[in-house]
Formats: sequence, C-alpha cells, structure tokens
Amino acid sequence: MADVMAMNDIQETADRLGIDLASVDFDAIRLPPGQDFGILSDDDDIHQGDNVELDSGFGNIIIVDNLPVVPREKFEKLEGVIRKIYSQIGLIKDDGLWMPIDPETQKTMGYCFIEFNTPLEAELAREKTNGYKLDRSHIFALNVFDEFDTFMKVPDEWAPPESKPYTPGENLQQWLTDEKARDHFVIRAGSDTEVLWNDARHLKPDPVYKRAFWTESYVQWSPLGTYLATVHRQGAAVWGGASTFNRLMRYAHPQVKLIDFSPGERYLITYSSHEPSNPRDANRVVMNIFDVRTGKVMRDFKGSADEFSVGGTGGVTGVSWPAFRWAGGKEDKYFARIGKNIISVYETETFSLIDKKSLKIENVVDFCWSPTDPILAIFVPELGDHPARVSLVQIPSKDELRQKNLFSVSDCKMYWQSNGDYLAVKVDRYTKTKKSTYTGFELFRIRERDIPIEVFELENKNDKIIAFAWEPKGHRFAVIHGDNPRPDISFYSLRSANNTEKVKKLTTLKGKQANALFWSPSGHYIILAGLKGLNGQLEFYNVDELETMATAEHFMATDIEWDPTGRYVATAVTSVHEMENGFNIWSFNGKLLYRILKDHFFQFLWRPRPPSFLSPEKEEEIAKNLKKYTKKYEAEDQDVSLLLSEQDREKRRMLKDEWEKWLNEWKLLHEEEKLERQKLRNGEVSDEEEEYEAKEVEVEEILDVKEEVLSFEE
Repeated sequence: MADVMAMNDIQETADRLGIDLASVDFDAIRLPPGQDFGILSDDDDIHQGDNVELDSGFGNIIIVDNLPVVPREKFEKLEGVIRKIYSQIGLIKDDGLWMPIDPETQKTMGYCFIEFNTPLEAELAREKTNGYKLDRSHIFALNVFDEFDTFMKVPDEWAPPESKPYTPGENLQQWLTDEKARDHFVIRAGSDTEVLWNDARHLKPDPVYKRAFWTESYVQWSPLGTYLATVHRQGAAVWGGASTFNRLMRYAHPQVKLIDFSPGERYLITYSSHEPSNPRDANRVVMNIFDVRTGKVMRDFKGSADEFSVGGTGGVTGVSWPAFRWAGGKEDKYFARIGKNIISVYETETFSLIDKKSLKIENVVDFCWSPTDPILAIFVPELGDHPARVSLVQIPSKDELRQKNLFSVSDCKMYWQSNGDYLAVKVDRYTKTKKSTYTGFELFRIRERDIPIEVFELENKNDKIIAFAWEPKGHRFAVIHGDNPRPDISFYSLRSANNTEKVKKLTTLKGKQANALFWSPSGHYIILAGLKGLNGQLEFYNVDELETMATAEHFMATDIEWDPTGRYVATAVTSVHEMENGFNIWSFNGKLLYRILKDHFFQFLWRPRPPSFLSPEKEEEIAKNLKKYTKKYEAEDQDVSLLLSEQDREKRRMLKDEWEKWLNEWKLLHEEEKLERQKLRNGEVSDEEEEYEAKEVEVEEILDVKEEVLSFEE
C-alpha cells in the first residue's frame, strides 16, 4: 500500500501535470476494489473518536526492572541467574538478553531486556514473574516493550481532567414502550443480521434495523435485553438505542471466540485460546472480565486450557463454557469456577477470592448456582469408601445448608427451578449386578424449614430418562421416559390440596413422538417436541387442563424458542440442513401465524425482557380486572382483523384487475392479427368454427404391393 500523501505533495504533483485541483470532483472518483492509493478513507468509524493503538512489533520483548546493580566481574553470574529463570517460561532468542552498563561506573543499570520467540511467551513471563522476589532487596517489575511509549507520554506535572458537560444518552429501554406490546427478535442469515418486531397481528415481521457483516461469528442479547453483543477478531462490542442500534462500547480482546454476560448485565466475560510455540504444551487461554458500561478490564484470567476444562464438555478446545458461573439475581455479586479439587468463588467488589482462598472439595466435578440466591449446589462422585454426595453451600459464609449422600451412582445431573424454590437431582444408579442402571430423583424443597428431601422414582424405575424440565415460576415438572421413538411423557406436581401426597402425579401421555420439552416462560403451557431424528413433530399442550391444544410439524426443525412473554413461539431450521432454512412463528396454542424462508439461516433469538416493575399487588389487581383491560385489545384486534380482511379483498381485486388487463391485451392482439389469420385460411373471413362447411374427401389408399415375374412366349 502506498504511503499517505500530504496535501502539499498532491498540489505539487497537480501543478507539474497542469491539473487545476479546483475543477476536480473528488466525490466522483472511484478507486478499484481493494486499492486506496494512499488516500485516507472517510469511513464513519474513523471520526468516532476511538484511539486505535497500533502494534509496534515489539510485543515479544520484556523489560525486567529492579535487578541488582553489579560490577563487570559479577555480570556473567547475574546474567546466568536471569537466563535460568526465564528459559523455563519460553525460548530466549540468540543474543536476546541485554543488560545495559553505565559507562561511568561500569556497573549494570538495574534492568535488562529479554527477547522471546513469541509475544505469548513474553506475556506469560510478565504474568509469572512480575513481583518475583529475587532476594529481600530486589523484587522484579515487568513490562512489555510495546508499553514503553505509553509510559513516556505520562506528563511530569499533574493536570486536572477536563470537565465535559453532561449530555443524556438514548433510552436503551425504548423498545419496551411499544404501543402494540410487541417483542423484538434478531436473526442472522448469510452475511446479514436483522432486528425485527414480531407483528403477529399483521402476520408478518416488521423491520427495525439491518446491517451486513455486523458480526464475524454470532450475536447475543444481554440477559435483560438492554444490549446486543457482536463478536469480532479485535474483540466484542455492544449496541443499543431508542430508534436505531448505535455502538455503545468496545471491548478489546484479540481473537475472541466466546462471550458471556453476568445476569444483571454489569459484566461481560470474553474468551480466547492461543496455540503455544511448543506443540507439546496445552493451548493458552485468556479470559477478561469487563465492566459493560465503562469497558474497563476488572480482572483477567490466563493459563493453560487444562486449568479451565474441569467440570464440563462444552466450549472450545476442551474448555468448559461458561468457565465462570454467576450467582442468581441482578446484583452480580458473586461468580465461581471449578478447578481440580477446588471451587473458586469470587466477589465483584474487589474481584478477589472470598476469604482469599478457594473451597477445597476433593474430587468435585460439578456445581450450579441457585437462580435467585447465593447458594451453590455441589456434586461430588464416589471416591473409595466415601459415597457420592450433593451439598448446598451458602455464600459468602460457606456454611453447608444441606447434604445428601448417594450410593452406587453412575451419573448425576442437577436442575434448579427458575424461582430457586426447588432443586431436582437426577441420579443414575447401578443395579446390584452392576450390569445396568436405573434412575431416581432427589427433590430438595429449598424454601421449607431444614430443606426436606424427597426420593422420587417413576412407576417403572428402569425407564430411560430422555428429558426433564421444571415449569418456570411453578411447582410442576415434566419427564420424557421410556424407549424411542415413542416414549411416554409424565407430569408431576410438588403441591397437593391436602398435603397428603408429597409428589403428585398429574397424568402420563403414552407413546409420544417427542424428545425435548419447552415450557412457556409463564408456565401453564408446554411444547412436546420431536427434534433431530423425529423431523420436527410439535404438540402444544395445556398442563392446567391436561389437554392437547394442537399438533403440528415443522419439518427438520433444529431450534425452538418461546418469546419472553409466553404469547408466541418460534421454530427454526438453521443451516445445519441445506433445505427449508428459515423460521415459523406460532401462537401459544399452536396456530401457525407466519413463515419466513431464509437461505443460509444461522440464528434466531428473542430479545429478553427485564422483570416487571409492577408490585405483586398490582399484578393481582390486573389479573382480577382482566376483562376491563382486554376490551381495549379486543377492539384493536377487531380493527386489525377488518384491516386484514380489507387487505385480502384488495388483493383479490388487484388479481381480478390484472386478469382483465391481461385478457383485454390478448383480445386486442387477436383483432390486430385478424387479417393475418384470414390470409392463412386462404381468404376465409370468419373465426367461428360452426360457419365452416364440412366436405367429404375421397382418399386413395394403397393396401398392398406385390411383384410377379411374367413369362412371355413367342
């Protein structure tokens, strides 16, 4: 790429060539694709005030400060000590260690430069040895050479920062004030990302914002719906606004692969992994925790991929994702990660370990937070003579609230109910012969005194459990059990009218084509879905009335997503399949509202809604007077219905007009070609068939030909 030319150089070149720059229309100039010829772009992003730090190319060099000052005769010994320390971290280049010498005293100056093979090794050296205590008087201070210019630009004298006048930002919750009470969703298809309204009344999506190449991998809504996050090679970004989606903040993290928000949207975790220079070493993992509003890095975590691979199978390169799990609630006060024989719990006031130490739990393999309280559910498998156990631990006190020992366990999974009222522990146990397993449940009632536990088993405890799901904000749960392709589905409740039964069975649906359960966010309704091998079978079921509302099919469906209100549900076929890519929008009771086909369809996500600001008393009042509120919406629905009917009539009228127009055009053409047709009929004038005279025509037909040889006698 050519160097950028100064305006003086351009003027001189124009004068030499005899060109009057005043007569040149620069806006009309179009450069070949991929070429800039040294002309700066006027892209909007350049004028947004972002300070882009360019890589100076010295990221593999570190500066080690606070070294001993020694004379020349001790120089070699000190160099040997430093080389021994840093050769354990990375490969030092030939002539890659240099200690400057004071020309006057002929002693070292107390610092040195070390050049590694890669910037990753230099970063690792800084992480491992910054604060390294060589002796009482010499504690290493490490910096990367690339940061040297930054330190040199710090002014000698302090100056107060400039105070800028406050300008209020956009209302990031503007979308919640929609008069039609619609919801947003985002889709990705091909290179385009679109945000749309779900305009179910008009049976179509209503466009909000569309942008090509908005993200390089995927998009993600924040948990309360305030932000839309995008992922790029340079890092992540969040977007939002009242009328359009403006970029609100960038989070620099090169080669970022995964992101995750805290439940209250205060923090964003970014993840990347990097291959080491030595192929025998594990991948290097970098995770940053950013403050979402300021973009400041609150804490970073770095290490080998093996350190972050305990307790799960998801993520990238064997790393369990999310690597950090957040305590429930909007406070974002605690987060934790699992390690080898430990669970490390951090608090966000200082981003340090609670009590400056981790929970030491031998052989721990899994944990999960209550969705609403700072309570950890921890699973430890059997180890020697010690049985497996599930423990509930209160944070920050680390007191054990409840523990249950489990025997002959082959596998265990924990499921919290959305309000944190119940915890279900699905336990697969070995039979006495150890040749097979059976399944049971341990049900913890968290809100009751001493947290009582109930043991629950299916009528046929040998049934395979295909799926389990709690009713959101409710007391019921559903289980798919039995053998494919037509297992049974049972519904249970943890409440009964007279408390005579602890776990009450509601019903069992026999022989259903289903392998997944999708409760409505408001409870009451559930979709029994047959995905993957069952080709998108859907059954919309009313759990209150224990009846099927509708059955349907979305062939090859890969994803099912309820909207946050529980009024609508989307089913989608992503580009896992090559055909029928797109999505369908259904009503809660199984009526297909509209269908959108999109080639190379990747992603569908409803925009989450924050919790209601209404008090429980106000919600109860609205529920009691629901008929008064529904009159307004019924009138609006009637207006929309009349509008849709009028639109249908208008559509039919347009089709009829098009048909008559086409017919008249052909009649006109028919008249124009009348003389030509008369000529082709040898002068016959009429086009009417009945005016022609039928004549009999005799036709001679040769039936057979036979050759005979005749003899002539003289």
